[in-house]
Amino acid sequence: MPPAALPEKPCATCGRTMVWRANWAKNWDTVRYCSAGCRRGLDATDRALEAAMLALLGQRAATATICPSEAARAVADDWEPLMERARMAARRLVAAGAAVITQRGVVVDPSTAKGPIRVRRR
Repeated sequence: MPPAALPEKPCATCGRTMVWRANWAKNWDTVRYCSAGCRRGLDATDRALEAAMLALLGQRAATATICPSEAARAVADDWEPLMERARMAARRLVAAGAAVITQRGVVVDPSTAKGPIRVRRR
């Protein structure tokens, strides 16, 4: 099968795109996580980051963007350790169809974006 024709779906924890693999063939419908690390699942902090992003976006113009760090700051005083989890929350919002991720004003693939990102309502 050509790579473009392989089925894809988002990881339930990090939101990165998972591409079908031969070792998942028998249970592709039940695969939810891209790695053992993502199997830890989501906790209250992860859900709070998603809610904070949606709240921040709801307070701004439809074309305005936020930095994931704004959501992390809204959730905890010690926000820096939450940055990767905030990026994961942004990817989950993209997978849910609620947001897009941009870099320099251009919508990018959240699974491959490196460096600073911004989040905008879809």
